[in-house]
Amino acid sequence: QVQLVESGGGLVQAGGSLRLSCAASGRTFSSYAMGWFRQAPGKERELVSAISWSGINTYYADSVKGRFTISRDVAKDTVYLQMNSLKPEDTAVYYCATTRSRYSTGSDIREYDYWGQGTQVTVSS
Repeated sequence: QVQLVESGGGLVQAGGSLRLSCAASGRTFSSYAMGWFRQAPGKERELVSAISWSGINTYYADSVKGRFTISRDVAKDTVYLQMNSLKPEDTAVYYCATTRSRYSTGSDIREYDYWGQGTQVTVSS
């Protein structure tokens, strides 16, 4: 059974940093893309960042380019999202997700089938 457990959320002032972690279990994650999504109140869930199964390809939403960095530690089956220069508009519940199929780039939101429980990120102004 695939399980994804996020951690690292919290309250931070604008301009600050947080690092989210997502520990995965239940299958060989080195063959699957991983992504971070977020959902703010009243808004749709959006793909913030993704990393391909190989780790070579990454995707960032325009709103976070240059501020967020996604990475993965294959040995630990863990994916990270380093978030710098945080803004109040980054406030949301952040979800880790992984794709249904192997060898994906992770850039197509329709590929994601497994989700974590989410972690709250709140950025105060």
